[in-house]
Amino acid sequence: MKRAERIDRVELMHTFVRIVEAGSLSHAARLLGTTQATISRRLQSLESLLGTKLLLRTTHAMKLTDDGERCYQHAKRLIDAWATLEDELNQAGDEPVGMLRVRAPHAFGQEQMLVPLTRFLQQHPHLSVEWMLNDKTVNFLSDNIDCAIRVGAEVDPATVSVLLAEVPRCIVAAPSLLTGTRIDTPQQLATLPWVALSLFYQHEVVVSSQGATERVAITPRLYTDSLYVARNTALAGLGVTMISSWTVEEDIRQGRLVQLLPDWHPAPLPVHLVYPWARYYPARLRAFLQLMREVMPGLTGMQQPGKQA
Repeated sequence: MKRAERIDRVELMHTFVRIVEAGSLSHAARLLGTTQATISRRLQSLESLLGTKLLLRTTHAMKLTDDGERCYQHAKRLIDAWATLEDELNQAGDEPVGMLRVRAPHAFGQEQMLVPLTRFLQQHPHLSVEWMLNDKTVNFLSDNIDCAIRVGAEVDPATVSVLLAEVPRCIVAAPSLLTGTRIDTPQQLATLPWVALSLFYQHEVVVSSQGATERVAITPRLYTDSLYVARNTALAGLGVTMISSWTVEEDIRQGRLVQLLPDWHPAPLPVHLVYPWARYYPARLRAFLQLMREVMPGLTGMQQPGKQA
């Protein structure tokens, strides 16, 4: 019976931490795959067990009491310690187990990464991965994400950001768009219509050559956050686009697209693996980080950080 009570207390602490980090009982219920009524009962049980009020709730807001804040800090440490114990008891902590939740960009999250991801899962039969494709900024707490692969994003000092590789880019257009037009200098790019990848640029592009840098104002016909939309509308002749080189290599070889100003290079996009700071990282996250370090620079369209395209 005492063992069952200890297990219940760990569950109550975990639920309380999830409530605080999710910001509401309903959101915590969705993240934990249960009902709001169950979450409410667990919170009441924890408050009854500790003999104090942990949360002050109104219809539209939730606030920690002073005791609640102390409980949250202690609960986080207890959960980390419990995770450490679980890993140590599961094949000495060397074998990844459980669920790893990863967010990756749409483009290479559904192409280049699938082969190493599949091999990773085959090597670790006790591990499951939730593979979410989304290019938006990550909120690790409310989104219930363990780590994220980010392309071109600024480093957040509140997280751990490991630089894995870089993505070279180039400027391309359909031959039909260039009929009768010769582009010899970066500033001439301003005379053409554009398809902008809004995650990385919107009204200006920057290119460099032999130490010289040019900033060019552009007038997009279309803004998109999708590499595939940018590529396909460029193929249709809608406008010039500056895009990850791997997505258009075959189009350039087949003559469907033309690379403009090949001696002028847009800066490559950094690729980071990002995850929140913690005292302890489970084996599944450590193993995934090792995988990313090993395979990312060798994936199609990637290069070692700092390597000249």
